[in-house]
Amino acid sequence: MFIDTHTHGKLAKNLPFSEQFTIRLFQEAKKRGVEALCLTEHFNTRDFDKIYAYIHDHYPREGDTFLVEGVRVFPGIEVDMAEGGHNLVIGSYETIIALREEILRQESSTEFLPAARLFPLIKQYDVIFGAAHVFRKGCHNLELPEELIAYYDFFDLNGKDMGVLGPNNYQKVMEVAAYYDKPVLAGSDTHQYLQYGSVTNHFARHFQTIAAFREEMHQGDYEIIVNPAVAEKVEGANLVKKVLKQLQRQGGSYDFPLDIE
Repeated sequence: MFIDTHTHGKLAKNLPFSEQFTIRLFQEAKKRGVEALCLTEHFNTRDFDKIYAYIHDHYPREGDTFLVEGVRVFPGIEVDMAEGGHNLVIGSYETIIALREEILRQESSTEFLPAARLFPLIKQYDVIFGAAHVFRKGCHNLELPEELIAYYDFFDLNGKDMGVLGPNNYQKVMEVAAYYDKPVLAGSDTHQYLQYGSVTNHFARHFQTIAAFREEMHQGDYEIIVNPAVAEKVEGANLVKKVLKQLQRQGGSYDFPLDIE
């Protein structure tokens, strides 16, 4: 099973939810060979609830996943911490909704939770917990005390970082994961569909529950694939993203269809 473990359902956090844009993302993921993905939407994105409500109400469920436009979708969330840095959480629909509500109840309106409070809270839930794009500027996950880093289940090999930071990022992520004896999972970090396929994981078996996902991850019977054109894919996606955001600012709509005739 080809699975992308870090994706988003919107073009940008401050934009409204667009049913058309989100559906197109899943359709394009399938066209690009993505069989499953983790929808790790930012916990503080605008209209977070609408994204998951739409998926829950319109698509069939299998285990802990939804079958959306032919793609198996594991619910997830990306959570900021006060120290600077992002964290990926993958779980069932009910778990992700409950966890987000718990985080929002404990945060102030101006500050994120510190890792010492956030990580134990997250691990109270049945989730797979990862450190996102740890070598990106402004991310301080690896500066945390080792007892907090130990909470992580995996490290994120991020498609955007592979495109922007270059191939050395691969070796650095693998080395830090080996140091902490943690798996690595590859996620495109896509907000625009051209980025799908920049990196992906090829698991030997299919799975549809968090328990099975965790077991397969720890067995390690999967291959991480980095697209040779990762830099071009990320550059193209970033360019389209900028153009669509500018279109929105100028009074248009970012979900303008990009079909090629």
